[in-house]
Amino acid sequence: MAAVKKKKGVIGILTGGGDVPGLNPAIRAVTIRALSEGYQVIGLRRGWAGIMEMVRDKKADNQYNFEILTEERVNKMGRTGGTFLHTSRTCPTRVSIADVPAHLKDEYTEEINNLTPEVVKNLDYLGIDYLIPIGGDDTLNYAVELYKEGINLVGIPKTMDNDVPGTDYCIGFSTAVTRTIEIVNSLRTTAGSHERFLVLEVFGRYAGFTAMLPTMAGAANRCVIPEYKFDIERLTELLAEDRLQNPSRYSIVLVSEGAMFVGGEMIFEDSTTDAYGHMKLGGIGDLVSEELKTRSVKYNNGRKINVIHQKLAYMVRGGSPDAIDSIVPMAYGNLALDLILQGVHGRLVVLKNGRYDNMPIEVLCGKSKIVDVERFYNKDRLRPYYKKFAMKPLFIMTTED
Repeated sequence: MAAVKKKKGVIGILTGGGDVPGLNPAIRAVTIRALSEGYQVIGLRRGWAGIMEMVRDKKADNQYNFEILTEERVNKMGRTGGTFLHTSRTCPTRVSIADVPAHLKDEYTEEINNLTPEVVKNLDYLGIDYLIPIGGDDTLNYAVELYKEGINLVGIPKTMDNDVPGTDYCIGFSTAVTRTIEIVNSLRTTAGSHERFLVLEVFGRYAGFTAMLPTMAGAANRCVIPEYKFDIERLTELLAEDRLQNPSRYSIVLVSEGAMFVGGEMIFEDSTTDAYGHMKLGGIGDLVSEELKTRSVKYNNGRKINVIHQKLAYMVRGGSPDAIDSIVPMAYGNLALDLILQGVHGRLVVLKNGRYDNMPIEVLCGKSKIVDVERFYNKDRLRPYYKKFAMKPLFIMTTED
């Protein structure tokens, strides 16, 4: 055995997918509580990649695949951003022949291979009794597959897009909104000085929450989101109107990376895909900027309005977590431990209608969580509705009916 069980058992924890602020506080919460309850905690490194690539041999060097967590280690890292366990977008059910670990190449020879049997064997080799994966749709959907294989696990939702089904809140969302507002406010001075349109591209492949909430908070005049294909002519007209009404002569639009023109489709950087089959988005902000500049002549007495374009991207997912992304991960980690102590597994810890709870992890296999356009998005004005806030959750439009 690579790790000897101590006292009550062994808990494994991993982080998968994109990094967000709040992952380290969640790891800290799980570890400190688990150690106090008599469990050993093993941090699985690099998401699903670490456990998938591990060599089941006590003489093998697996230091890049897992580590034994201590209170000293997680206390030191728990105040920082990112994930000290590192992460990947590896999907063990879809491993290309080129990515099959060297020690398994004789056994897995297809163009695309399912290495789930190796994941299950490696978890057993480490003596892991419970697994706590922290991730978004992709990471947690694979967790559902492992649960079907008999692995006891409790999932924790994270993604700055806030689009994991079943929960009102995912770790990382609040900090992303906070960062977006801060960056927009920094760029206002430049936009105003040059009397320009300010176009900011934000994350959001299928869901527009990261554009909607900052706009609702006053960071932008307009926003365009994946859930509704927008008319660029109408957007130009609105932004020109906003600019004219602003004494500083500028206006701002937030553009979700998955937003689409009427009659168009998503814009991708290239045709390559990750392990989950997703092509990398990018470029919609550039196209919006060029179209706004060209079309602005019509709404500005025959003169073009220049554009400042900024892709926020990783600037909003780096750095330390804000208050909410420090508190919620702490609560989620302890919720996961509560379930483990009760012998409950196959659950997803959630925030629902302002209260912490848990749901069957299969909720991830249900419908997608996206902005309800009819309820929350003014399609003519290209911005959120500002009405009917009574009994809404903290982030307004995250509850699924």
